Amino acid sequence: MNIPTTLKHKPVIVSENYENIDGRQAYHSETKGLSLGLAQWNDRGKVDISAKVWRYTGEKWSRQSEELPLHRVLDLAILVCRSKLYFREAYRMEKLYDPQKPVIDRVGLQGDAMTVEICTGNEKIDEDIKLFSQALSNDDEMLSERLKMLSDILKKMGY
Repeated sequence: MNIPTTLKHKPVIVSENYENIDGRQAYHSETKGLSLGLAQWNDRGKVDISAKVWRYTGEKWSRQSEELPLHRVLDLAILVCRSKLYFREAYRMEKLYDPQKPVIDRVGLQGDAMTVEICTGNEKIDEDIKLFSQALSNDDEMLSERLKMLSDILKKMGY
């Protein structure tokens, strides 16, 4: 099931098979996907990136806010890190992605894998990915500080 691309949150990087690895709810989750994209609260001239957990009730896409269990927070962190790694080299491609090969990676988790890919279903992906890349670059110092802290903590924990 593809997550919506016509709502205010504009997905750029998606994992549309999240229900397969959603912790104890794996294969039975109403959480169908995760995305990183252009935030719905963007003001003119200011672009922020947001993470969104996409829930589907069986009848419609839910607008409910959701508390995130720890594994989902970590899965989002994996998605952020993999996206940052991807964008280090994306400048080498004319569109910042290869439309013929939108899959960035498959991250093995819980006996399956979280597919990380460019959201080619977004009709404005060519514009949105440029905005996303620029916003990621603009926030690099803030994100890098947090990633460094996370790295230090993980090392202290033995990871």
